[in-house]
Amino acid sequence: MPVSRRGLLAGTAVAGAALAIPGTASAAVVTTSAKIGPGDVRYQDLVQRGQNRRFVGKPDYARVIQSTEDAVAAVQDAVRSGKRIAVRGGGHCFEDFVDSSDIEVLLDMSTYDAVTWDPQYRAFSIGAGAILETVYKELFFGWGLTVPGGGCLGVGVGGHFSGGGYGPLSRKYGSVVDHLYGVEIVVVDARGRARSVVATRDNEHRDLWWAHTGGGGGNFGVVTRYLMRTNGTSGRSPAESLPKAPAALRSSLLLYDWKTTTPAGFLRTVRNWFDFFEQHNTADSPYATLYAPFILTHSSAGQFLLSTQIDAAAPNAAELMNAFNAAMVAGVDPKPQVIDAGEGPFLHTTMERSIGETASPGRGKYKAGYLKKGYTDEQILAMYRGLTDSTYTGPTSSVLLVPYGGKVNSVPSDATAAAQRDVVAKMVLSASWDTAADDAKNLAWARKVYADIYRDTGGVPVPNAINAGSYINYPDVDLADPAYNKSGVPWHDLYYLGNYPRLQQIKSKWDPRNVFHHKLSIEPR
Repeated sequence: MPVSRRGLLAGTAVAGAALAIPGTASAAVVTTSAKIGPGDVRYQDLVQRGQNRRFVGKPDYARVIQSTEDAVAAVQDAVRSGKRIAVRGGGHCFEDFVDSSDIEVLLDMSTYDAVTWDPQYRAFSIGAGAILETVYKELFFGWGLTVPGGGCLGVGVGGHFSGGGYGPLSRKYGSVVDHLYGVEIVVVDARGRARSVVATRDNEHRDLWWAHTGGGGGNFGVVTRYLMRTNGTSGRSPAESLPKAPAALRSSLLLYDWKTTTPAGFLRTVRNWFDFFEQHNTADSPYATLYAPFILTHSSAGQFLLSTQIDAAAPNAAELMNAFNAAMVAGVDPKPQVIDAGEGPFLHTTMERSIGETASPGRGKYKAGYLKKGYTDEQILAMYRGLTDSTYTGPTSSVLLVPYGGKVNSVPSDATAAAQRDVVAKMVLSASWDTAADDAKNLAWARKVYADIYRDTGGVPVPNAINAGSYINYPDVDLADPAYNKSGVPWHDLYYLGNYPRLQQIKSKWDPRNVFHHKLSIEPR
């Protein structure tokens, strides 16, 4: 297949990426996790686990957290010493919320990753250090179940779940937080005392649970585990507590040649995609299981692609896939190459079509937006201009369009902290490169293209008939900078819409000392 793995990675990795959870404090028990300082052989591996090499921190020490008691003790020790804390799960934070020069203590959660059934809470318990690949395999092989999480297998649940979480099955099963029953979290009170709390959908700490249904990482404490049970289920047995995984997936690829793509052809191609998902965006649509991220790589890559999958057991799945591909190529001349990838078992196909971890991550900048409907023609042409800019070479840089909505939209915007419940798609613009010497030109390209797309709304996705703000798991500190956000709308209203005041109240209650903070953290009220 004439698509490099790296070219595919440029667009699809961001579709599953998550905000790693920073900041936290701990209790008066003795931690079993040692302080791992610069002289320890483990130190460099721990501080360089981040997947965006624009940022590499130099904390005083790191701790490997292996229990909730470890987390409480480590947080308490750091608070007592007045040190700033960050927490790393999968390591996919897009900004320097973890790998920042002012972070003094790094709590690494990566080995705290068990996936089990908790009979006390009648929910699945998932350690906050688990990555999505572990979760998918454990739930599937253990019970034939899954969660509608992302397609980047190395992403940690720590930030992915708390920021909202979505993926290939979200149009059918909703956001990940629609299956979040509770969190176990280490918090710090006004007197500086750390303790662990379990907050669930139906106990006295429901407000803290709600804050983790889209409030994002690094705001309230250190999540040590997630309790997962689909809203509306009783938890009487594991088998009925999360979505059943499909038995098989049918998939295809459409490959487009940049050399033969004109502005008019690009406009028609992208408009076809938007039109289709606007017309098939209900929870009961026969296309609810269809997932088709459009990976619009820069023209220096030579081609771009549309990657599609559907539950093979959906009625008339083959016909639905063919009809979708026909809709995508309608009016497009020359037509793209269509590759039928056939049908395969669910987990195998999911692993094959997802992005695994890389041992040699590069540098990146990411900018995003929610869409209530397709972009205007001028916005699509702004994408075209950016992607065909001959003064820029970035074969792994891209604009990614991800179908969303469906079942997601059946939940009220204030039922969870994830407020965007009237959307059809997400857009993620990513610049990807390898060396520090290329930082300036890549950052400039990303900022220019994004500003051009949102020219009419001050350079950012201000909520209106088309836009619905942005996604906190794709954090972009530019949204808090008036040099790039010229709309007058504050960054927190773009991420949280009308839910921000409530998040502030919860922040003030559960983190009154503002122990847990970063550049886009929720501010106490």
